[in-house]
Amino acid sequence: MANESTKSAKVNGQLSVEEVSEKFNGGRKIIDFTGHCKIFFGISIAIIVIGIICNFIFGTTLDIQFSGGASVKYSYSTDISESELTDFIQSHTEARITTSYSTDMVGNSGHNVAVQFSGNKAIDTNIQSTLLEDLNKQYPDAGFKILESGSIDASMGFNFLLKCLTAVAIASILMVIYVTLRFKKIGGLSAGVTALIALFHDVVMIYFMYVIFRMPIDSNFIAVVLMILGYSLNDTIVIYDRVREERKALGRKTDAGMVFNLSATKSLKRTIITSVTTLSAILIVYIVALVYNISSVQAFALPMIIGIISGCYSSICIAGPLWVLWQRKKKNSKKK
Repeated sequence: MANESTKSAKVNGQLSVEEVSEKFNGGRKIIDFTGHCKIFFGISIAIIVIGIICNFIFGTTLDIQFSGGASVKYSYSTDISESELTDFIQSHTEARITTSYSTDMVGNSGHNVAVQFSGNKAIDTNIQSTLLEDLNKQYPDAGFKILESGSIDASMGFNFLLKCLTAVAIASILMVIYVTLRFKKIGGLSAGVTALIALFHDVVMIYFMYVIFRMPIDSNFIAVVLMILGYSLNDTIVIYDRVREERKALGRKTDAGMVFNLSATKSLKRTIITSVTTLSAILIVYIVALVYNISSVQAFALPMIIGIISGCYSSICIAGPLWVLWQRKKKNSKKK
C-alpha cells in the first residue's frame, strides 16, 4: 500500500510520505490525521446524538438570571444531607426550585444554600419568614439564617440572555473574519468557515455537558463559551500558521492532506503541552472547589475542562480535516 502511494506521488510529481518525512520532519513519522477523519467525525456525531437524547430526556434548565424568578440564600452551621434539605424546601413551596451549596471558608457563615424559585414574582417576606421557621423547626441545631434575597423579572432575564447570545455571535463572526483575512494564502474563506465549524462544535459540547450534568445555564455558561472560543481559535490559528509555512515549503501542487498532516504533526507537541498545562491548572481549581463544596467555582471549572479538551480536539481533528476536504473539492472542481 505504501509502495503504491509512493509510486502515485512520484508520477504526479509530488514527494512521497517517506520523502516528506525525511526532508521536512527529520525522518520522524507523519501522523495521518486526514486519513482518520471519518473516525473523528463519527466520535463528534456520536457525542452530539447522545447529547440530543439527553436534552429530550432531561431538558434544558435556565438559571433565574435568564428565566426570571427569585433567590434566597441561607446559612447553617451543621452538616445536613443536601438531597434531604432540597426535598424539604421543595415540599414547603409550590414553585419549582433549584439549589446550590457552598462552604464559606473566609467568613463565619459555615454552610450556605442558595435556593432559586422559578416564576415572575419575588418571594414574599412572610413566605421567607415561614420557610425559615420551618427549617429551624426541622433542623433546630443548624441555626438557619437568611443571608440575602432578590428577584429578577422574566422579561429582564430573557433580554439578558439575548444580549449574551449576541455577544457570542459577534465574537464568533469577528474571529472568522480575522482568520479569513489572515490566511488568504491557504484559502482564507475555507480556513475561516472550518474554524467557525470547530468553534460551533466546542459550544455544542459545552452545552451538552450542562444538559448531561443537569446544570442550570447561567452567566457562567456565557463566560466559559467566550473563553473557549478564544482558546480553541488560538489553537486553530497556530496550526493554520504552520500549514501556511509548510505549503510554501512543499509547493502549492502538494496535496492539502499531506500539508496538513505534516503541519499538525509538527504542532502536536506544542498543542498537547499547552492544553495539558492549562487543563492541570483548571483541574486543581475544580478539585479544591469539590473538596470545599464551592458550587459556583465548580460550575465554572468543570465546563472549562470539557471546553479545553474539546478545543484541542476540534482544532486538529475537525477544523483541519474539513479544510483539507474543502481544498480537495476545490482542486477537483478546477480540474473539471
